[in-house]
Amino acid sequence: MTDYLLTLGEITKIYGRRLIFNNINYSFQSSSVYGIAGANGSGKSTLAKIICGIISPTSGKVTHKSKGKELAGDKLFNHIGFVSPYLILYDEFTALENLKIISQIRGIEFDSKRADYLLSEFNIYDRRNDYLKAYSSGMKQRMKFVFALLHKPQLILLDEPTSNLDDDGKKIVYGTIEKESKENLIIIASNESGDLALCKDKIQIEEFKNKE
Repeated sequence: MTDYLLTLGEITKIYGRRLIFNNINYSFQSSSVYGIAGANGSGKSTLAKIICGIISPTSGKVTHKSKGKELAGDKLFNHIGFVSPYLILYDEFTALENLKIISQIRGIEFDSKRADYLLSEFNIYDRRNDYLKAYSSGMKQRMKFVFALLHKPQLILLDEPTSNLDDDGKKIVYGTIEKESKENLIIIASNESGDLALCKDKIQIEEFKNKE
């Protein structure tokens, strides 16, 4: 187990006059799968972005700890793997070139064995030298998982993880979640029943809409 702890302390987000959610208090521990559930537009992706440090809450604090030590904000990306519909891949490069670029951005050495393993796991190894502009939407979604898992993150945050995937793609993703959750912390933001069925516990966003 990686001993990763994530704590949300009174997290509130307001856009203009619109309250997205109010006073979310919750703790997540490694070797488990948690869900962030709610209707479309309820704020699931907003909370996911706050957890990853992409955006800030209006008030409250997100705390990440690894082996009991709090992680500084500028170091979080080394510990987090993030999959979401709004993350952009580089269509003008091949799958392997994309993985080499993301390794350079992260400041880590490109692990060719890890890359080959993940590309094989997600059934795109044979297309590794193809430009991503030739990939289908489902293949690009699977490629996002390879991106997210390449550096062996301790926290894997999946926003709409089965978007654009067929049944075979979903089976691969669910198998990956099961394997990764034995050691790491997995959080799934989704309104898909199949995705949420994997979760030990869930945050229901609608329960945090009250201004009081």
